[in-house]
Formats: sequence, structure tokens, C-alpha cells
Amino acid sequence: MELRTLGSQGLTVSAEGLGCMGMSAFYGSTDEAESLATIDRALELGVTLLDTAESYGPFINEQLLGKALAGRRERAVVATKTGIEFTDDGTLVGHNGRPEYIRHSLDRSLRHLGTDHVDLYYLHRVDPQVPIEETVGAMGELVAAGKVRYVGLSEVAPQTIRRAHAVHPITAVQTEYSLFERGIEDDGVMATLHELGIGLVAYSPLGRGFLSGAITSPDDFAADDFRRTDPRFQGENFARNLAVVDEVRRIAAVKQVSPSQLALAWVLHQGAVAIPGTKRRRYLEENVAATTVTITDEDLAAIEAVAPHGIVSGDRYAPELMQSLNG
Repeated sequence: MELRTLGSQGLTVSAEGLGCMGMSAFYGSTDEAESLATIDRALELGVTLLDTAESYGPFINEQLLGKALAGRRERAVVATKTGIEFTDDGTLVGHNGRPEYIRHSLDRSLRHLGTDHVDLYYLHRVDPQVPIEETVGAMGELVAAGKVRYVGLSEVAPQTIRRAHAVHPITAVQTEYSLFERGIEDDGVMATLHELGIGLVAYSPLGRGFLSGAITSPDDFAADDFRRTDPRFQGENFARNLAVVDEVRRIAAVKQVSPSQLALAWVLHQGAVAIPGTKRRRYLEENVAATTVTITDEDLAAIEAVAPHGIVSGDRYAPELMQSLNG
């Protein structure tokens, strides 16, 4: 597994990490035994960056990861997130970037993860009621206390990145980035990351599974799968996006790789660290194999011809969730 330096603060991670969210929430049924086996296999394959959050469950995903890493914590770079408030019984309250909540949230995460530190601590979403300087200042204090190694942000605008970075060095920004979602290329985020030496962690690098080529109908999803409310998976949007995936599949077949591998290799080629999510070993192994796929100039041209920036149909979230992005 290729290792990459994430940002300019000294954090080294595997080029491809593992998004653990679906093991506990949002993507239909779960299977703890298979999830634990998938994390185990990821470590065997050299995947070091394991991504979770308080809100995945809530708490359940952190607890799962803590169980998986018991006795071998040093083998993983653990990333988790704060800023979406829950009471200790799991009741959702809303955004909360106040320093006192950041401290409380981290201590709770450490208990659930069974560790004394988090390697990469993200602000999951910006609290519009709290200056980013106050929130990141509190996160910086946690670094000084030894409870956090590096600070990150998720789904933030360029000016927020700059303000945060001026308070405490930001190691990584996590945002959605894939052949289906390239907004950061023209909204200033990617340019800001390059300028400031901040790493990019791409979540949903397979377009929430669309770019795997395995989804053929909205009926493929379980009743409790949140993609049933995702605009890109509905009506005419679904049909248009599926036509793009068919073209990606065609290019992948010529290259003798899967559509997932081609899509992931493209993200990696852009310099990002990708964290495709899966809860099954067979998909993990397919995804990890993408790190050995070379993307040539000819490949880039062919991909751009069928999946140019802006080709995707539909917003990436339902309206109520879109409001929380780009804080």
C-alpha cells in the first residue's frame, strides 16, 4: 500500500483509507462480525486510515472501531469527528462548535474508541453560531493536551479554511470528491488546500456506490438506506447518472479493471487520499486493488469525455442537508 503525507504537518497515512460509516448507519442492514472482519482485512492489506464519527450510530461506529482495534491501536490512524451535538443517550441536538462541547465530545469519543488519543480530529460541520476561531482554538488545545494529534475540517468554504488555519494548523479537509462531485475544483477549496499545504480526504469517492456500476435501480436499496432520499438516485436524475456510469464501465472494461477501481484510481491520481466506505471484505479488496491501477493521459482524456465536470444530475443531498455544507 502506498503511503502519502497528508498535508504539511507530518501525518502519514495509506493512500486509500476505509470509511466505516456504513458498518453502523445509513446504508441498510449491518453485520458486526463481517464489519470486524473487514476492518481486520483492511489492516492486513496496509490500510491505516480508518474514518468514523460520533454521529455514525450515534456512537455505535466508534464503539465498533474501538472493538476492532483492541490490542493493536498502534496499527491504525484513527479519524473521528465532532461538532454535531448528541446527548449522552444519543439524542440529536444539532450543530455545536462551542469549546465546552468539543471537549466533552472528544472525551466521549475516546471512551467509545478505547484509546487515549485521536490521530485526526475533524470538525464535522461548522456551527454557524460559533466563530470558527473559537472551535478550532479548542481543538488546538486538545492537541496541546495530547488527546489529539492533528486537526481537520469537513465540508468547509475557502474563507473558513483560512480563518481556521490561522488559529491552528489544519492537516486535512474532508469533503465529497469523485467523478460525480467535483465542486471543489471551482469553488476555491482545492486551490486553497494547495496554497496552504492542507491535505484532501475524499469521502464518497464512488458517488455513494453509483460509480461501482453495481446499482441498476433505486429499488436496489433497503428501506432504511438514506440514498432513497438522495436526489441523484431519483427519477430522471437516476437515469441520466446511470447512463454516465455505463460509459465509465465501458472504459474500465477496456482497461480490464472494475468501474470502482477506475473511479478510485482517478481520485487518487488527483492527489487526494480516498476513503471509500464498505462493510464487506470482497468490496474492500476490490477497492484496495485500485491503488495499483495507473491512470494515463489517454485514460484521463477518455474519462473526461464521458464524465466531465458537471455531468452529474441532481444535488448531492436532500435540501435540508445541503444547508449544512460549505460552512
